[in-house]
Amino acid sequence: MTRQNFTCRIQNLSGASLCLLLLAAANPSAAMMKHGNMMMDETGMIMNANADNLPRDCKEVSEDVDIVIRAGHKHAQKFPGKMFAFDRQEWNVKPCSRINITFINDDQIRHQMMIHGLPGYLYPDGMVHLELYGQGELKASLIVPSRPKTYLVHCEIPQHMEKGMKAQLKVDDGDGDLPSIPGISEPVTPDVYPVAWSQTTWIALIVSLTMGLAAPIIGGFWLNKRLQAKKLSAEDSA
Repeated sequence: MTRQNFTCRIQNLSGASLCLLLLAAANPSAAMMKHGNMMMDETGMIMNANADNLPRDCKEVSEDVDIVIRAGHKHAQKFPGKMFAFDRQEWNVKPCSRINITFINDDQIRHQMMIHGLPGYLYPDGMVHLELYGQGELKASLIVPSRPKTYLVHCEIPQHMEKGMKAQLKVDDGDGDLPSIPGISEPVTPDVYPVAWSQTTWIALIVSLTMGLAAPIIGGFWLNKRLQAKKLSAEDSA
């Protein structure tokens, strides 16, 4: 291909193609491949997003709610013993709200944001799923039904929820708190770190304490002897 032909092809790009390129640069979600209810690319995926179809018990969208949900290790530092968390643990919206979620992963590892318990006729498997394979951002929407309910928000990657990445979404104040929500409800199975005290562990504790107390005393005595020896040597030399 000559340089002139290449230039002609570039100039013949349609306006629609240019619009698609600009849209992909501005909104990564728009550039994802779509497979049924799933959109995905090399950075992450979105499943069961719904910005238009109303639940059966909603006549119209009551309001648009924009929510930013951040996920990462740093958000767990306020919860002792936890490794991962969302930046917030609870959201409350009106019935029939359209929730526009911006999901941000602050870590260099994979995190998910899943909402469970939604009506299956709108959301296959009753859930909405956003996933990022590392640091990044995704956007998706869902419309919640009208009845008061508390929905589980969590990361389903093994041990991420157990280590703190769990929250709740309440519609119309919900129908109660879910268990084990960090900072909100008591854990079903609290973390405990028992010590099996036996004769061996008691002996090890006593020996450790004895050595810890004796070391500075012995060290101080040895240092004092060295200083005295140096002083006597200096006096003999004089």
